[in-house]
Amino acid sequence: MKIAVATENKQASAHFGHCEGFTVYEVNEGKVVNKSFTPNPGHRPGFLPVFLKELEINVIIAGGMGASAQQLFNENGIEVVVGAEGVSDDLVEKYIKGELKSTDSFCQH
Repeated sequence: MKIAVATENKQASAHFGHCEGFTVYEVNEGKVVNKSFTPNPGHRPGFLPVFLKELEINVIIAGGMGASAQQLFNENGIEVVVGAEGVSDDLVEKYIKGELKSTDSFCQH
């Protein structure tokens, strides 16, 4: 499984599309086995869900995200967790333990 966190200064970004980049965690048997950072290639409507699908991402975690982006992720088979706040590493650990829940926080930007 691959989990991406929309990241800004090692924290979950409040504005998914305008984040600094994506911290990507590869998880195997409930443990992070690899971590990398992919810079945001730029915000263009509809682009990032496809970009992250090509990176084989299964879950995207962000602070806030627009309704259309959430829908596009769902259409691409990527689980969306929004309303996340805090350090990316901690959020992924919470997700793995089943302790991180989406608030369906919509970004209006």
